[in-house]
Amino acid sequence: MATQLAPLQEIERLSSSVIRILGGNPGKFTLQGTNTYLIGTGPKRILIDTGEGRPSWLTSLQTVLRDENAIITSAILTHWHHDHVSGQADLLRVSPYTKIFKNTPSGPQLDIQDGQTFKVEGGTLRAVYSPGHTKDHMALVLEEEDAMFTGDNVLGHGTSVFEDLGTYISSLEKMRVLFKGRAYPGHGASIEDGPSKILEYIRHRKQREDQVVGLLKSSKETPGVGATAGGEEWTSMEIVKVVYKNVPEALHLPAENGVKQILRKLVDEGKLVEDVGRGTWSIDDRASL
Repeated sequence: MATQLAPLQEIERLSSSVIRILGGNPGKFTLQGTNTYLIGTGPKRILIDTGEGRPSWLTSLQTVLRDENAIITSAILTHWHHDHVSGQADLLRVSPYTKIFKNTPSGPQLDIQDGQTFKVEGGTLRAVYSPGHTKDHMALVLEEEDAMFTGDNVLGHGTSVFEDLGTYISSLEKMRVLFKGRAYPGHGASIEDGPSKILEYIRHRKQREDQVVGLLKSSKETPGVGATAGGEEWTSMEIVKVVYKNVPEALHLPAENGVKQILRKLVDEGKLVEDVGRGTWSIDDRASL
């Protein structure tokens, strides 16, 4: 996947207040690499995320700080995944007085609360608690640009994975109305119309959910076609092979996690029933769909 993406510069100024520094870790799930961002215009800056500890990232960071004649006073971690937090030790080695903030902190980290603000010259960041991709996920509004750092809830290419679909959709709805400008994602290129991209994500998830419901409804109405137990019950992978039939089979396994999240959401809403022993799902006869 990464080879099909437009290349990004290792260091790139995206606005007067935002410099993107790639984490040096391109790959199938990290796209061109993890994005870390240096925020502000003065001698004191804020860093968003720390990459996964690649030497090239630290070299790039030191180059930027030297060229900008700046220091990092605070670092904010959007969420716990290793490719966003594993550069902490490297950061503290070159900037030992940096305060590191994270929702549900550990060790020397400091906590972040929803709505908390962080300010340096040229940059005011407001934290937005936005679980879904992970339980501790934080987005950040850059007030001077009416922009948002979306972490991994919204990416610059493709779609994101999530731990809980219902929570994820609620967070996207919350994020969408809090800014009007650019989105700076955790991976991939920046997005000029951030709210429109978030709405696209919401609609995509609704479309996938409608596909799953439609498939199960049609098999119930026309039994015996392509499913377990005579057509009414489906395994998650059987659903994937239909809903994602145009997607390469190598991607069916990661797609299955998203389908399972849809199925669990529909069970929680009383629309489906799950046979845990058989690992199948079917329409709940009592549901109004």
